[in-house]
Amino acid sequence: MSFAQLRLDGVTRSFAGHDALTDLDLTVRSGEFIALLGPSGCGKSTALNCLAGLLPLTRGSIWSDDTRLDTVPAERRGFGMVFQNYALFPHMSVRRNIAFGLQMRRLPRAEIRRRTEEAVRLVRLEEHAGKLPGQLSGGQQQRVAIARAVVLEPSLVLMDEPLSNLDAKLRLEMRTEIRRLHQSLGLTTVYVTHDQEEALSLADRLVVLRAGRVQQIGTPEELHTRPANWHVADFMGYRNLLRLRADERTGPAEVVVTGHGLRLVGTPVGPVRAGAEVIAGVRPEDLRITGPEEGVPAVVEVVEYQGREVAVEARTAEGVQFNLRTQSRPALGERIGIAVDPVRLLVFATDEADAGLLDEPVDTVSPGPAIGSADEPTDGDDRPAGEPADEPATGSSR
Repeated sequence: MSFAQLRLDGVTRSFAGHDALTDLDLTVRSGEFIALLGPSGCGKSTALNCLAGLLPLTRGSIWSDDTRLDTVPAERRGFGMVFQNYALFPHMSVRRNIAFGLQMRRLPRAEIRRRTEEAVRLVRLEEHAGKLPGQLSGGQQQRVAIARAVVLEPSLVLMDEPLSNLDAKLRLEMRTEIRRLHQSLGLTTVYVTHDQEEALSLADRLVVLRAGRVQQIGTPEELHTRPANWHVADFMGYRNLLRLRADERTGPAEVVVTGHGLRLVGTPVGPVRAGAEVIAGVRPEDLRITGPEEGVPAVVEVVEYQGREVAVEARTAEGVQFNLRTQSRPALGERIGIAVDPVRLLVFATDEADAGLLDEPVDTVSPGPAIGSADEPTDGDDRPAGEPADEPATGSSR
C-alpha cells in the first residue's frame, strides 16, 4: 500500500501508567529516510513498534494518506522490518530466507523466483545464495535480513538498530549499503539508532527523542549546527557543556556568560534571561589553541593521536575541563590558551523557567556549582526508567 505521506498524530504509548512515548507528531514523506535518534530508554524503539503494529497505541493515530493505519493488523500494513538480531531461519539457505515472505503471500513460483534473485543481486550475495546463515559473516547476514524486507516491495521499511551487532569496519560498509539500497529502490525508511554519526550519514531528517518526547526534528545539518536545546547538543557531540550564568549582551545576537573563572561571549539559542543559569556548549573542533596569554588559560592533561587530528584535554586553574580537536600536538603539562568563537559557543536556557528575554545586564554574577553529569538510565527502550540525572558537568565529557 503506497502512500504520499505517512502521518503520526499524537502517538502515545504507556506502560503501567508511565508514558514511554508521548505525543509524537511526525510526517514521513514517500521516499524519505527518517532516523529516530536518542539514548537507550528514550522511546525510539517504542515508536517504531507502534508504527509497525507490534504495539497498540495508548493515544493518538497513524495515517497513510487518508487511511487510518493504527487499527490495521501488523501483517496487513505492508511494511518490511529489519531487526537488530537479524531473525534469520538458521535451517534455510540465503535464497529460501529471502523468498519466505513471498511464499507466505502465495505468489506465483515464477514471480517468487524472479524477485528473490533480484534481491540477492541487490545485496551482492550471488555467491552465497545457497549457504546457511551460520556460514555467513555478520555483515552478510545483515544483508540477507535487508533483502528479505525489501523483496516484499514494502511501502515502508522499518529498521531497528540493524548495525549494532557489527564491528566498526562492517558498520561503515553497511551504512553505505543501506543508503545505496534506499536510493536505488526509492524506499521510504524509518531507522532507529543511538549512534549520531550513523544517523547524520544516513538520514534526510532526524527525530531526536528524550524521555519519550521529541526534542527536535530537522535535517542533519540543522541538528549538527543549531541544536534546539542543550539535551540535543549533548547528544549531537557538543562535549564541552558548561553550567554558567548569563550576564550581559554585547550585540544583538551575543551574550556574555560567566562563572568558574570564565568570561565568554556566545550566541543565545532562543530567549535567555539576564541572571539566569544557562548551559554553554561548544564542539571540540570549534575550539582553537592559542598562546597562554590569549583566550582561556589552561594546562594540557591528555593528548591522544587520532590520525589527522589530535584530541586534547586541558583544564583551567578553576578545574574546568575543555576537550579540543586540533592539528597541532601540544606537550603534556604545557600551558596554552583556548580561543572560543562566539558564533560557535551556543548558550541555552536550562529549563522553561529561564526562558525570559535577556534585556537588562546584571552587575554581579555568582557561578553555580559544578555538577556531575550522568547518562539517562534505562530499563530498555520499551520500558522507561526513572528520571535521569540531567545536570552536565563543568566541561562534561562523553
